[in-house]
Amino acid sequence: MMNDIKAYLRANGIWIAMSLVLATLLLLESCQPAHAQIPAAANGYQRELTRIVQQEWGMNGRVAVHAAQIHQESGWRSNVNSPVGAQGLSQFMPSTSAWIAEIYPDLGRAAPYSPGWAMRAQARYNKWHWQRLASAADECQRWAMALSAYNGGLGWVNRDRRLATAAGDNPGIWFGSVERYTARAGWAKRENRHYVRHILLELTPRYERAGWQGGAPCSSV
Repeated sequence: MMNDIKAYLRANGIWIAMSLVLATLLLLESCQPAHAQIPAAANGYQRELTRIVQQEWGMNGRVAVHAAQIHQESGWRSNVNSPVGAQGLSQFMPSTSAWIAEIYPDLGRAAPYSPGWAMRAQARYNKWHWQRLASAADECQRWAMALSAYNGGLGWVNRDRRLATAAGDNPGIWFGSVERYTARAGWAKRENRHYVRHILLELTPRYERAGWQGGAPCSSV
């Protein structure tokens, strides 16, 4: 019996060693703190973003959602330009920056490369969409539609909702309902739907676990 065990170990020694190494690596990965997946630059903005979101949305404002959105938009790089012309931390198109500054003069002149201006304008712009999506079924669905509007425009969200209604689906539910319908180009639909899902279902829980305030509104999806 002992000889059989020794022979098995000799024959399978390499496989056993590799398995132990793999198991160790997986264990170490699982022990990594949640913030290890968050850009280091984010930490420098956490306090200011928290203050801004709470001022704009109240003390229970979804800071983690706004942080996840910045992560998706710019990776926390305040001087970045997108290939299509979006600018700064919150990736506003120049026309959108100018419009926000016009309707909210208290924000001052449009300054998309200023992190403070960009974060405040982002929080205000999200709330502008939020206020126009009150008929959503719940907070999760409302956030999904607000983010879809931030990415592609409120007009598109409303058109998508009308298509869902015409098909007999619920226009107040984004996930599995409104998100299925659009007349957008294929690339635009893929980008917009990924934008919403990645922010709410993947990035926001990551920031929540790392201690960013506000929680994740779609934890049950």
